[in-house]
Amino acid sequence: MSPDRPINADVPASDEPKAAPPAAEKAVEKADPKPGTAKAKAPAPPKAPKPKRERRPIPGALKGIAALVLVAIVFIVAAVLGGSGGGKDDSEPAAPAPTPAVTSDEEPPEGGSSASAEELGYPAFATGNTTRVGGPDPVSNAAGVALAVFPSTTPAQRPAAVTLVDEDDPAGAIAAAVLMAEPLRAPLLISGQDLPEPSAEAFAALDPQGSKKTGGANAFAIGPVATPDGATVAAVKVGTTPAATAAAIAAQRDRLFGSPPAHIVVAPGDDLALALPAAAWAARSGDPVLFTEGAKLPAATVAALKRHPKVPVYVLGPSSAISSETLRAIAKVGGEVRRVSGEDPVANAIAFARYADGNFGWNVNDPGHGFVLARSDAPLNAAAAAPLSASGTWGPLLLSDSATSLPASLREYFLDVKPGYTTNPTRAFYNHVWVIGDQEAIDVNQQAEVNELAELAKIGGAE
Repeated sequence: MSPDRPINADVPASDEPKAAPPAAEKAVEKADPKPGTAKAKAPAPPKAPKPKRERRPIPGALKGIAALVLVAIVFIVAAVLGGSGGGKDDSEPAAPAPTPAVTSDEEPPEGGSSASAEELGYPAFATGNTTRVGGPDPVSNAAGVALAVFPSTTPAQRPAAVTLVDEDDPAGAIAAAVLMAEPLRAPLLISGQDLPEPSAEAFAALDPQGSKKTGGANAFAIGPVATPDGATVAAVKVGTTPAATAAAIAAQRDRLFGSPPAHIVVAPGDDLALALPAAAWAARSGDPVLFTEGAKLPAATVAALKRHPKVPVYVLGPSSAISSETLRAIAKVGGEVRRVSGEDPVANAIAFARYADGNFGWNVNDPGHGFVLARSDAPLNAAAAAPLSASGTWGPLLLSDSATSLPASLREYFLDVKPGYTTNPTRAFYNHVWVIGDQEAIDVNQQAEVNELAELAKIGGAE
């Protein structure tokens, strides 16, 4: 930790605001004032069921903890999927309790279902400072995230609408995260030619009713995906490239929000690991995400930028992914352009977490924040987690490039924002990390290390 940065010593009851650290250094590339499609995809044949992956064994030291947590989770899930509604008015209808999907060849036992909370990805293993959404696939994790953000045991806890994205379109999922921002607050669920059972169950539990803000729709369909029976669907016609799809979503955002964005993020459409942090920011801010393609600025992106010629543009990714020439092309049709970057996906996500420029950027350079941790090579998982960055402990997306070990640069960042106290831990700031994916994505050893790095530490003073 930097010695010149205060480390959240005891905070007085008045809760005086923390001094903001200096904004991250901006890499501003000014435009030269005088600088100089793919075919539509054929419908995919029905996919054969994926074989159940063999899970990594949980170390013995953690099995006892997991058993205790599982008991608590049973009560949490009972409240989420079959809650009585509670609240002051007991006459309000409870959220419907869907029948969980059966994910093995075995028949469910008589009088009940064999599925558990894990099949929907609902938080199934937690430590003091971390919570895992550990479904076996992105479909389950998206459903788990949606239910974690919107428990839906009463009407007030339900979203007005959800967004359905194609399981084969992670770039579309990144761009669609903007619909989670105010005023829509529509979490992501994953669909395809057929509606997966976890998504159908989550939709039934969330029970969105639509609203004036959603135009009466209770589901936004990004492209020709299957939708729940009886849903009132607002379809977004997508293009044949990530850039065209993102531009269509940005146009839908403008229609529904009724106001221009404060900023626009442009990310590399052909390197989604670098683009992933934009999904979390879009969900938090309402800033749309647009894409480049290689060294080109696609026509669809140009058209979207021209709709908001005075809105500042932030390019996410190093020059190896989005060239300086592309920045100049953006500046010719859009607002002022700045770059936020790291040389690899892990460093790029950290750079965005640290970055601040006025009211753009997370500016997370001190303790007392939430974080979301996902794998850099699982773009659909990371995009589906975007609602967690717009609720609860509101925090940036960070990336790991390994299932078993935390990247050194990420460990250093967690150490730099590690919370501490001198005499009174109850007046300190705290960090919390959501871990996305099962053990094949991020194993419990790495989760335990993250928990240790997020733990409140005593600094100096007598015991």
